[in-house]
Amino acid sequence: MSAELPDERLAELKIAFASIDTDGDGYISEAELKRHFPDLPAEALGAMSQEADSDQDGRYSFEEFVRTVS
Repeated sequence: MSAELPDERLAELKIAFASIDTDGDGYISEAELKRHFPDLPAEALGAMSQEADSDQDGRYSFEEFVRTVS
């Protein structure tokens, strides 16, 4: 993953991820997404879950986040 992205972009993504991961557990939960993006429609959240949550554990790891936003 890091070999595919320039260091500067990876650093930006780490900052963005940390701003959404408010409990600091290393994952973004659906509740954290809803708090960070309160106007996000439920349909968008469901679509993101299907596309981005590759292991279907109901939360997004940094790797899943990078794949989704890159």
